[in-house]
Amino acid sequence: MTTSSSRPTTTPDVITFDGNRFLVPAELIATSFDLAPADVPDLMRHGTITSRSETGVEEDAGRWRITFFYNGRTLRFTVDAQGDVLKRTLFDTPGRTA
Repeated sequence: MTTSSSRPTTTPDVITFDGNRFLVPAELIATSFDLAPADVPDLMRHGTITSRSETGVEEDAGRWRITFFYNGRTLRFTVDAQGDVLKRTLFDTPGRTA
């Protein structure tokens, strides 16, 4: 998973998939975690923000869940094949730092 703070081709509210990885605008992550967008790439490189993705199956085929973990909080996006965010959830995950 990568962020797109330096990729002008993505729009701030659309997540794209390049065939190998998701490109998530840093603004989407930063807003939820109360961070500056410019800080997100470094936090991910250093493992302070971690992520995972899950591919939907059966009735969820064509959808993906992209989850970010930071400082005891979890941010989860459900996206469709066009990268539109269908659902955004933010919740506490005590005991998990990244």
